[in-house]
Amino acid sequence: QVQLVESGGGLVQPGGSLRLSCAASGSIFSINYMGWYRQVPGKQRELVARISSGGSTNYADSVKGRFTISRDNAKNTVYLQMNSLKPEDTAVYYCGADLWRTYGSSWSDYWGQGTQVTVSS
Repeated sequence: QVQLVESGGGLVQPGGSLRLSCAASGSIFSINYMGWYRQVPGKQRELVARISSGGSTNYADSVKGRFTISRDNAKNTVYLQMNSLKPEDTAVYYCGADLWRTYGSSWSDYWGQGTQVTVSS
C-alpha cells in the first residue's frame, strides 16, 4: 500500500505564511512528480505547483512569486512554502504523487486526504 500524509494547514491572516508537508510511504519503487493541488467547493481541483524528481518546477500563475515547492527525495517528502497568503488561497490542499509501486507495472497517481488552508482576518 501507498500513503500520502499531509500536514501544516490551518488558519492564517492575509499576508501570513504557512508551510505544508506531504510524506509518501509504503511500497514505493520510484516517484516521478510530486505536487500540490487545491479545491474549493463547486470548483475543479487545480494545480498549485509540482516538482519533478530532478527538481524542475511548475507553478500556477496565481501563486508565482509567493509559493515555493521543494522536495526531499531521500524522505519521499514534498513541501509547499506559502507566503503573502490571500483570502483567495483558501481551499483544501491535496498532495499528489506520480509513482511506481514496488513490483508495480506502471506509473500511477496517488493522493493525500487533503488539508484545509483558510486565509481570513
